[in-house]
Amino acid sequence: MNRPRWMELPRKVLVSRGALGEVPLICADLKLKGRALVVTGQNTLEAAGREVSDLLEEKGYKPEIVVGRASRIDEVDRAEAVAWEMGAGFIVGVGGGRSIDISKLVSLRTGIPFLSIPTAASHDGICSSQASLTVKGETVSVPARAPLAIVADTDVISKAPHRLLAAGCGDVISNYTALLDWEMARRLRNEDYSEYAAALSGMTAKMIMELSPTIRPGSEESVRAVVKALISSSVAMSIAGSSRPGSGSEHKFAHAINRVRPGAALHGELCGLGTITMMYLHRGDWKAIRDALQHVGAPTTAAQLSIPSEVVVKALILAHEVRPERYTILDAGLTEEALALAAEATGII
Repeated sequence: MNRPRWMELPRKVLVSRGALGEVPLICADLKLKGRALVVTGQNTLEAAGREVSDLLEEKGYKPEIVVGRASRIDEVDRAEAVAWEMGAGFIVGVGGGRSIDISKLVSLRTGIPFLSIPTAASHDGICSSQASLTVKGETVSVPARAPLAIVADTDVISKAPHRLLAAGCGDVISNYTALLDWEMARRLRNEDYSEYAAALSGMTAKMIMELSPTIRPGSEESVRAVVKALISSSVAMSIAGSSRPGSGSEHKFAHAINRVRPGAALHGELCGLGTITMMYLHRGDWKAIRDALQHVGAPTTAAQLSIPSEVVVKALILAHEVRPERYTILDAGLTEEALALAAEATGII
């Protein structure tokens, strides 16, 4: 018998200026008990981690801080050991992808609930039940646990480098080609498909596309729109029971780039870049994708990321090997020449 797909959704979502100050109230409303383990990073400790810890201290949650150094399994082990030793009642991930991903996995292992407090809006990991880890130099996605609550302080996030927000836009816009791949897999491989999840994912991408000319550095309104879009994208994945609504050929390309040239760029930047060419392969309006990414300040060429053309072509050739069970346009028998020509035609190289 196939295991049922669980739908995990946050119980509380707060996206507003000064939201950090509401963390203790949210914890009380959720009836969270015991000590709080605050997982954060070296930079995000000063941006928000210490403030969250102090707020929890004032309300008697006796927090302990773990500063994560990397998205590796040994860092998850270290945070888990602290959680058990201190008898943590709940976990608070404060930071970017690293801190929140560590928190997700410790939450899964221990059964302790966790809260997601992002300090940047660079990808949909702030809400999803998937975590990214570096294993043998390669970024892999592993099942984790969705947050019990999300607290996004737009004032804090608006102070992060705009590059991170632009990357978040790229991650959301990439839903377009992910959905085209999913629809193709349904037609050609009889893959399970959720109309509702697809509709939500597509609506989210459309919203960011339409708002792209108004997304500006340091703008709280821009932050609010992108954070809500990232959360909606994650909810679509939860409804689908997989990352299909937001991860297709463009994500395969992004992961392949990281195989060939680790640390080349931000995840959302690579997804956006891949979306341009994947939309071309799907015979869609790739120019509209490119223009929207330009509006938000995301890269639209490999040169902007200092990635050589030969690395892009090699990644396109290897991308079908990433998650081979996930059928996309890259698994449709395209030749190496066709892939190189697509990259040239769309101007990414």
